[in-house]
Amino acid sequence: MYELIIFRHIERHNVSTRYELLKDRIKKIADADAAEHQALGISTDPVGSANNPSTQILTPANIITFCRLILTVVFLVFFCGRVNRYVALVCYATAAVTDFLDGQIARRTQTVSWLGKIMDPIMDRVLLFTGVLGLLVVGELPFWVPIFVIGRDVYLAIGGAILTRYRTRPLDVVFIGKVTTALLMSGFSLCLLGLPVLGGLGLVDASWLPGLNAKPACLGIFLVYAGIVCSAITAGIYTAQGFRYKRAASVSR
Repeated sequence: MYELIIFRHIERHNVSTRYELLKDRIKKIADADAAEHQALGISTDPVGSANNPSTQILTPANIITFCRLILTVVFLVFFCGRVNRYVALVCYATAAVTDFLDGQIARRTQTVSWLGKIMDPIMDRVLLFTGVLGLLVVGELPFWVPIFVIGRDVYLAIGGAILTRYRTRPLDVVFIGKVTTALLMSGFSLCLLGLPVLGGLGLVDASWLPGLNAKPACLGIFLVYAGIVCSAITAGIYTAQGFRYKRAASVSR
């Protein structure tokens, strides 16, 4: 009987330890410097500031983030189900436009939280993926585009996880990475709107390259193509940086 009680106590302790380790790892991915300062107890910034996030959940900024998530679900239902394209677009546009709002509110009201730091970049990807998925489901986007976009993000996520063995901080965002996001978001938004429609360039005879073939296509698809090119360049830059940090870490050992 006592052995069973001791075993259960040890098991609960192990689960708790694994949870704390996972939580610390996620914090380091979100903001390595802030996580380290909090762990060492040397943070001089007030709790709730960008450099010293709180553990609160129901902050005004996080509520906005949750609402943005709900809007993306409503968008998928209305757009993919062909219920009402314009209501779907309003939901998507609202979720996209309020992207900057949650971060601004968190910083101005000093309610920056770890949940917000983690959820904000995830929400950006969710917004992008739902737009891509919606266009794919209704047949307005070539199948290879979402495969490339999602595959690139998965590749970078795996690379980032591997890089944590050699570097505590995630790689800094490069300028062309921001250009990539802007091009893709603008392109997908115009594709969702379906306007304006331009004549095909007739450069190729491939049905899976709308706009570049002779078939008329939305202006947004050309921005998507530009974003994909920049996306490939960005992935190459991050890969090169990752290998440099790996080699530097190997030499220092």
